[in-house]
Amino acid sequence: MGKLRPKLYRQFYPKAWTGQGLSPVNLLIIFFVLASVVTVALETEKSISEPYAVIFQTLNIVFLLVFSIEYITRIWVMGEHPEYQGVFGRIKYIFSLVAIIDLIAIIPFLLGFIGSDTFLLRLIRLSRILVLARLGAFTTALTNLRSAVASRGYELLLSAMFTLGILLVSAVILFVAEKDQQPEAFGSIPRAMWWAVATLTTVGYGDVYPVTPIGKVFAALSALSSLGLIALPAGILAGAFGEAFRKKRESDQDS
Repeated sequence: MGKLRPKLYRQFYPKAWTGQGLSPVNLLIIFFVLASVVTVALETEKSISEPYAVIFQTLNIVFLLVFSIEYITRIWVMGEHPEYQGVFGRIKYIFSLVAIIDLIAIIPFLLGFIGSDTFLLRLIRLSRILVLARLGAFTTALTNLRSAVASRGYELLLSAMFTLGILLVSAVILFVAEKDQQPEAFGSIPRAMWWAVATLTTVGYGDVYPVTPIGKVFAALSALSSLGLIALPAGILAGAFGEAFRKKRESDQDS
């Protein structure tokens, strides 16, 4: 047991793995994570899930066993980490964000075997896709994304405020122009905001549209301005994300 735990620690803890990429154990865990998400999605299609109900139930049992064994094993091997040594260190790890995500990912699989089909239990069963969040422990992409968002927080806040302002102005003008002709759709500013959101996000459901000349003119202006509103935060994040990866590559080369 004394030699087994260090070996498993290197397999389970990505930063302790000395080989290229991820360890075989972590690659296997990623496979089960992706397979469990695909299984949850297929279960919602009755033409597939009902004829093969036994197979889906067996797969869910397998996923529950795999993730439970992995959760317990990970708690055990983290005793090799300097920060989580001893009883109190292990307790500290159990209440860490990574371990809590692991536990939250397991619970829906366990509750999914309850026979009732209430909305709440259906929601709990579908929450098994939360297991996908566990992939964050195996990649630096989320870390780079967090740093990118943090470094551009001021610009993103200004972009969000500008978007909110355009959204509100669009709703107000359409309310004034269309409330008499279409009271159901534009009879209040909150109702008009549904149209503004659908237009500014370039969705354009088509269920609500202006009929007055002023409303049509401003709708066209709003639709055109929406192109810039969507591109603005996307450009900010793309630049910050590229810069974060550039810094990561430079630090890897220096080391």
